[in-house]
Amino acid sequence: MPRAPRQMRLTAAHVARVHREIPDPGIQVMPGFRPATDDDFNAIVAEILATQPAGPLWLFAYGSLIWRPETAFVESRQAVVRGWHRRFCLGWDYRFRGNREAPGLMLALDRGGQCRGMLYRLPDDVLENELHKLIRREVSMVPSAFPWRWVDVMTTEGPLRALTFAMDRKSGRYIAELSEEQLADVLARAVGFRGSMAEYLFSTVSKLEELGIHDRNLWRLQALVAERIDAAHPTES
Repeated sequence: MPRAPRQMRLTAAHVARVHREIPDPGIQVMPGFRPATDDDFNAIVAEILATQPAGPLWLFAYGSLIWRPETAFVESRQAVVRGWHRRFCLGWDYRFRGNREAPGLMLALDRGGQCRGMLYRLPDDVLENELHKLIRREVSMVPSAFPWRWVDVMTTEGPLRALTFAMDRKSGRYIAELSEEQLADVLARAVGFRGSMAEYLFSTVSKLEELGIHDRNLWRLQALVAERIDAAHPTES
């Protein structure tokens, strides 16, 4: 019998406290990058299709794609990828879940360890169209700081090759020097036009727990972020 999800310290009430309506400032181009164009999107999708392993295309999701898949899918299953782990190391976000005063920091796959996530099998008949949806969500600037790649994943049904997005440690957007306490400071404050980093963390951890996936690092972070929101809003319920 599945275990009931454990009680998170970070709650929807915490998320509501930090929520603010912020207008979309538009793409925030960083030094060394440029906005991705239709030609870029077309080239990326073409390369994915040209290098696709035999059989259906599987997408490995480890962050927001778990709780908000961009693409249609016809099957899902849990999987583990070894040699990578999920980490808040993709910076800085001045638009979607952060701003210039309090930038956000997004999840990406970083080298080392292992990561349990979800696999989604994309539909063959509209595969190219679904890949375009995915790429246009994940790639806003080029060169990509967390480019797509094929990884080996293990499922209860056996091994597979899957598409995912992993951090380029050589990118100027790779943020690795923050302590857990500093990272919690960032996640508790950052808000962009799409929502807050607290909401992003809450949605990710709650969905992982619902699936029976316990990420110890994110579990500690959600408690630290809740503490900071309580401290910043002591009179709010």
